[in-house]
Amino acid sequence: MFDQETLDYLVALTPKRSKLVEEMEADAKEHDVPIMDLVGMESLLQLLQLRAPKRILEIGTAIGYSAIRMAEVLPDTEIVTIERDPERAEKAKFYIEQAGLSNRIHLIEGDALNVVEILEKMPLFHVLFIDAAKGQYQRFFDLYTPLIALGGIVFSDNVLFRGLVAKQDVESKRLSKLAGKINTYNQYLMEHPNFHTRILPIGDGLAVSFKK
Repeated sequence: MFDQETLDYLVALTPKRSKLVEEMEADAKEHDVPIMDLVGMESLLQLLQLRAPKRILEIGTAIGYSAIRMAEVLPDTEIVTIERDPERAEKAKFYIEQAGLSNRIHLIEGDALNVVEILEKMPLFHVLFIDAAKGQYQRFFDLYTPLIALGGIVFSDNVLFRGLVAKQDVESKRLSKLAGKINTYNQYLMEHPNFHTRILPIGDGLAVSFKK
């Protein structure tokens, strides 16, 4: 968590993105689509390149931004991504096709809470990336971590939730309730007997959990 001046400095240092990726960033900003912030995204990509996973499962496609970014830096990786919003799913399909990645990014349309049976028929994944409905993180974790190979990694985005998880008093009841759920999830991760977790102050907070 940095001040704006430091964030601007870090953004200025990030490598130049493709025209398509920059178009997606502008699209997300214009239509208020939640995508991973640039500094957080670049940090995640760096961590992924250290492991070079062969199969990634993403919960929360949105318009396909993270999936495309991951596929671009991991040319030998297959990505399965889940999106419940039909409009966003259609736009994600468009961008995935434009990126020429339809052969490596496979989109499943539906609520991640209801499509686990489809994924159970697939080979195990090496990475699980959770970036969807924040109030459901623990349910996503419980449903999908059995599909992660031993030694695999779970990345959970937005676990600091604008810093609200650390505040005693949050004026908005809705935000306070959501911050409480995320805090409960963070505690759950840290105490989970089958995972080794650390929370990194990157972007809006990134939890990194290794499956023992």
